[in-house]
Formats: sequence, C-alpha cells, structure tokens
Amino acid sequence: MSSSWFVYAIGFLAQLLFSARLIMQWIKSEKTNKIETPTLFWKLSLQGAVLLFIYGYLRDDMAIMLGQFLVYGGYFRNLQLQGEWGRSGIMFKIYVITLPILIALYLFFFGELNWSDLIEGDNISTWLIVLGIVGQLVYTSRFIYQWIHAERNQESDLPKKFWIISLVGSSLILTYGIFRNDPVLIAAHFFGGIVYIRNLFIIRNSGE
Repeated sequence: MSSSWFVYAIGFLAQLLFSARLIMQWIKSEKTNKIETPTLFWKLSLQGAVLLFIYGYLRDDMAIMLGQFLVYGGYFRNLQLQGEWGRSGIMFKIYVITLPILIALYLFFFGELNWSDLIEGDNISTWLIVLGIVGQLVYTSRFIYQWIHAERNQESDLPKKFWIISLVGSSLILTYGIFRNDPVLIAAHFFGGIVYIRNLFIIRNSGE
C-alpha cells in the first residue's frame, strides 16, 4: 500500500495521542514526585490504539497491528478500575467500541493482509520482520503485566517494571523503525524512551 502523506498523517496523529498521554502523566508525576496515572492516560491510549492499528494496516505492518490488538482490552479495564468508564461521554464510547468493530468487519470481508505476512513481506528481510514482532510483543507485554498487576491490587497504576519493559520494548521498536525507515516509529519511541527513563528516576527518588 502507499506510503503517502495521508498514511503517515494517521500514524503521527496516533503517536501524538500517545505522546500526549505520556506528557500528561510525566507532568503530573513531576508535580507529586511519584508515579501518577491520570484517567486521560487510558482514554488517549484507546483512541491512539485505533488509529495506530489503521496505520499498521495501511503500512502492511502486522507487527504494529498485533501490538495494538493485544493491549486494547487492558485500556478498557484500567478505565473501569478507575471508575471512569461509566462516566465517559457517549461519543467517546461510540468511537472506541464501534470503530474497532467496523475495522474488524472490513478486514474480515475486504482486507488483503493475511497472517503469513507476519513471517514474510515485500522488500522486508525476515530478520527485520522478526525484530518488529519481538519488539511489539515485548512492548505490548508491559500493559499485559500492568493489567495483571492492576487486577491483583484492584488499582490502576504504573509500577516500576512497567517502565523497564517499556524502555526495552521501545528500544527494540526504535531499532526496527530505523531499519524500516519509519518516521512515525522513530519519533515516537525516541521521545518515549526519554519519558520512560525519567519515570524510572522519579520512582528511584521517591523510594517506591
């Protein structure tokens, strides 16, 4: 598929939402000198995930699609744990529920990608596809870990291991993005890495 400005615009918009959630979380944590998880963090995550999934499809990048698919439920659950899902606006609920269903129906009936694209792709080396998938799986596992942690404590927060996994996964995806010549991934994970490192320093200084 085309790597036009429109495709990149969708990717950058998704990463803008993800960056906004990190900036908000970062600022709030700096003010209290401990890790904070504002409700808007999860709302922006849901909206960004939908757009990044679309971007992955348009880029023929199953690694990106797989990553967003795996963490979507965790975003929902954290909003529930914070008691915010019921208070969310109707337009937001329609967006994060209806749009993924429509995307799934489109892929089922009209989509051109298949799961074989996970291990082979045009003009992409197998090792690079593997790197992208591994990076996405590691990066995605941070929210799986966070989800399990939240369920055990019945509280939505972002523990130390979440940021460690984020940094490792982000480094792998940044490397993948560099080899893939993907400006969306490069910009997002370079900035993200800075925030992850800073949050680890905040945790160390606060003694959490």
